[in-house]
Amino acid sequence: MQNNLNLRNLLALSIVPGFGPKRVKNLLAKFSDPSRIFKLSKTELRSVEGIGEASALMLLSFNKWDEVDKIIEATEKVNANILTMADEAYPNLLKQIYDPPIIIWYKGNPESLNEAGVAVVGTRNATAYGKKMAKQLSGELSKAGLCIFSGLAHGIDSIGHQAAIDAGGKTVAVLGSGIDKIYPAINKYLANAIVKSGGIVISEFPPGSKPEAVNFPVRNRIVSGLSYGTLVVESGIQGGSIITAELALDQNREVFAVPHIIENASGTGCNYLIKIGAAKLVQTVDDILDELPFGKDNEHQSSKIEQPILNNWREQELDELSTKICTLLEAKDYQIDALADELEVSTSKLLVAMLMLEMKQIVVQKVGKIFGLI
Repeated sequence: MQNNLNLRNLLALSIVPGFGPKRVKNLLAKFSDPSRIFKLSKTELRSVEGIGEASALMLLSFNKWDEVDKIIEATEKVNANILTMADEAYPNLLKQIYDPPIIIWYKGNPESLNEAGVAVVGTRNATAYGKKMAKQLSGELSKAGLCIFSGLAHGIDSIGHQAAIDAGGKTVAVLGSGIDKIYPAINKYLANAIVKSGGIVISEFPPGSKPEAVNFPVRNRIVSGLSYGTLVVESGIQGGSIITAELALDQNREVFAVPHIIENASGTGCNYLIKIGAAKLVQTVDDILDELPFGKDNEHQSSKIEQPILNNWREQELDELSTKICTLLEAKDYQIDALADELEVSTSKLLVAMLMLEMKQIVVQKVGKIFGLI
């Protein structure tokens, strides 16, 4: 980990009062060089969406650089690394959510964060049925080449992580505490196993942060945000798993749920999600794979999504906007908001153009409002 200006500035931003992830995301979108941020004028800061007079003055008056250096020292002391929102290795899917974390502390392989995968979540007090389904589905998803994302909690989370390791796959654990404060403590062995297997353990909370109750609903947005879909294996009508499912829906990601017998109180949340149409009913792993952009034909292959094969869009008569869209999609897939920013057009106007291209079978919409060439 290098103690460079970009890192110090982004760490500083993470502790400036009033500067949450959304404001920092907007700031970096306008001024991509983090080393400039603390040199900006008040007028420049006020030009950023979401930054008003008070928040601009908060940044301009920031003087806690000693605290920033202490965080860096604490990170080095626990042998952890830092990934910032401005780094190339920052996970692409996570950038697309409303409030991605500015800073990620980690131990393990950061490439795992960009693996295509599914979040597996559920109750801490799982039944025998819930444990069986979590192990079976997580293992089959891993064998299909997908990464398993979860929160390292007791119950379904731990089973999902372990099943991925046993299947020889990758898994990512997102903590609700500092990277040096594994919770529950009994899962320290599992955290080590995740790292040794090529996976990664991450946290947006600085080293030394305790596992406060308020941290867990916050970290759930990262679990769902890293994933193409969230699988709820077993959950009551309230709790962290239902929050994660709701966050996934807000992030335009798929939600899946395992059905439970009516008498099973710990499965009422899954049945409710299915009943209201918020989640797809899962009986086999194919019910999940069929809804993902890479399908079910990638068994034992890398879960990295391959670039789309170019089609014959150049042979068709397209307007200027459609031509620009296809040219960009030749290089890579785009989430709709990112594509709108790149083209400098409104999302509503772009969606109309995308619909016409879909009807012409030139582009295809994938999970999370991500578009690519057919």
